Amino acid sequence: RKRNGQGTSLQERINAPRLLMKKNALARGVLFWALAPRAVCSSTSQACKATKMNPFIRNLRYIPNSKLAVSEPNPAWFGNPANADDKKWTNKNWLKSRFHFSFAEYNNDANTNFGVLRVMNDDLVQAKRGFGEHPHRNAEICTYVVHGQLTHQDSMGTKESLGKGSIQFMTAGTGVRHSEHNLHEEPLRFIQMWLTPKAGGLKPNYGSMCGSKIDTKNKLGHLVSSTDTQAETPVKINCDANIHVAELQDEKNSVDLELGEDRQAYFLSVEGTPTVSGDFGTQKFQQHDAAELYGGGKIKITGPGHVLIVEMAKDGKGGRGDLDG
Repeated sequence: RKRNGQGTSLQERINAPRLLMKKNALARGVLFWALAPRAVCSSTSQACKATKMNPFIRNLRYIPNSKLAVSEPNPAWFGNPANADDKKWTNKNWLKSRFHFSFAEYNNDANTNFGVLRVMNDDLVQAKRGFGEHPHRNAEICTYVVHGQLTHQDSMGTKESLGKGSIQFMTAGTGVRHSEHNLHEEPLRFIQMWLTPKAGGLKPNYGSMCGSKIDTKNKLGHLVSSTDTQAETPVKINCDANIHVAELQDEKNSVDLELGEDRQAYFLSVEGTPTVSGDFGTQKFQQHDAAELYGGGKIKITGPGHVLIVEMAKDGKGGRGDLDG
């Protein structure tokens, strides 16, 4: 799944349609989802529409779920059979994906990244469905499993299944192909993030952490850090960024996040109704809501809620300024 053609040369983008359209529905789907130039977002949610809200307050910009784009693509695009009756599935199609940034058919030039974070897709996948083999390059890709079982297979020879609380990474570098499937009977939900690497043309690499290795119950678990730091985390990436997760049982449980003046973070309410407080005051979140957090100072996150935080250097690039009205 390439993001609006990023990572391809102009000539590759010109030639790709001619080559892929000669192939089957799977190839045509990958073309639309992964390689297509930015398209009009008439099929996505309210995120494409202008808004008069002003969610930015000191050091926090609130992004409600209603301002994310929602995509439910044709099952044939990634090699899936036609939709079938499934009592455990109430969505329109095999996949319900919430895009936090401009991606595939969601086109928003004012929402292309937040610092080095250029993709965050919240994917809910029906049982026995998935993403057929597709290419990536020049991206650090991290995937956090919320629930269910994610089965990954790639051109480096890796094949494994990961459950709740697990995280995997892939340095796409010079190029790699992989597939992602839900081979089990229950729905699968995962958060996939693409981050800009510190250099292009890196050697492809893969790694993962089983969900039981880091304790995130009423704690801020540090899952991912940069290869340039001494931080001891199960996953290391070629990017100045950290990923933290906490599962806060109730309002009696909280964790603190320190953000320096030169740092920023993207906050996601994965589940529950957490509260974030700091020098900006207090902001309540619902499931799927997000926020941009800016340093410095201490930020307190209170339950109940399951939260994911991508912390990174503040570079003044990107952000949802389109929501400020």
